[in-house]
Amino acid sequence: MAHSIINSSKAPAPIGPYSQATLANGTLYVSGQIALDPENGQLLNESIEAETHQVMKNLSAILEEAGMGFEHVLKCSIFVKDLNNFGRINETYGSYFKSNPPARETVEVSRLPKDVNVEISCIASK
Repeated sequence: MAHSIINSSKAPAPIGPYSQATLANGTLYVSGQIALDPENGQLLNESIEAETHQVMKNLSAILEEAGMGFEHVLKCSIFVKDLNNFGRINETYGSYFKSNPPARETVEVSRLPKDVNVEISCIASK
């Protein structure tokens, strides 16, 4: 199966051997994003809301590079370090989906890259 690699300069560069996203048969698979500022590589984690907003901005940049937006997202996976932050993450996350939110799961994990509090990946299709 042929696929294309999608990379956006408006999202942080991968910190390992993976692509920001791959596009195959009209479906976009976006790697997990954390709250790295793409301009300076710094973590934006002064609050869980600010961290979640930056994650969503990074996802948006990758979706845009593929000619898509949040309205094209079919499914998200949210990984959190502390499920007690779920309500605050959920409120921020939900503000990006005005109607017809995608399917998703939210999972508490013991540790995330760069010790962030939240990481989100998604699958989208036109």
